[in-house]
Amino acid sequence: MTSSVPPAPPSAAATPAASVLDLAPVVPVVVLHDAADAVPLARALVAGGLPAIEVTLRTPAALESIRAMAAEVPGAVVGAGTVISPEHVRETVAAGARFLVSPGWTDTLLEAMKASGLPFLPGVSTTSEVVALLERGVTEMKFFPAEAAGGTAYLKALSAPLPQARFCPTGGISLASAPSYLALPNVGCVGGSWMVPGDAVAAKDWDRVARLAAEAAALAR
Repeated sequence: MTSSVPPAPPSAAATPAASVLDLAPVVPVVVLHDAADAVPLARALVAGGLPAIEVTLRTPAALESIRAMAAEVPGAVVGAGTVISPEHVRETVAAGARFLVSPGWTDTLLEAMKASGLPFLPGVSTTSEVVALLERGVTEMKFFPAEAAGGTAYLKALSAPLPQARFCPTGGISLASAPSYLALPNVGCVGGSWMVPGDAVAAKDWDRVARLAAEAAALAR
């Protein structure tokens, strides 16, 4: 099972169906405390060349942020991160999310994500978890927490015995370390938050966000 992004709703600009892993070299991992920042932040990221945006469900503003981005930012492919329950799946689908990302997975969560009809990236950090997902027909995954779980060395070691698995490593990755991940054959993209620094969001410095996004987008292989 690959994670094919559904077409945009009629109210948004159409985005060709593609794997989440192939939309951009970097997926911004966004934590928003004020939903009023959602639209200008998303516009800055899209302008910089990063259309896939993961809004994490770590704050009360997350669902409203997803709803606003999905409705008001043409070109954005807005996903939900830190999805850890079937309730999260239902809420984010209703808010307009177009892909789902979890830090880990259980059979219950996996079935809920499959039933949503959206592409999803379940989180893994061990070989056994990867094999278990492959048994269930899932070939695209989030590798988390990437740096703490073994980084590029671990992923390189997985590529020979498990070539059918593809990953979006996330967790501790920076502009400097991202290229070493993207050079691996089993990595489609990386997730990171360096292009949405907290001080820039607090200052509403969307030009800076767009510049940082452009730097990240330039990492494309």
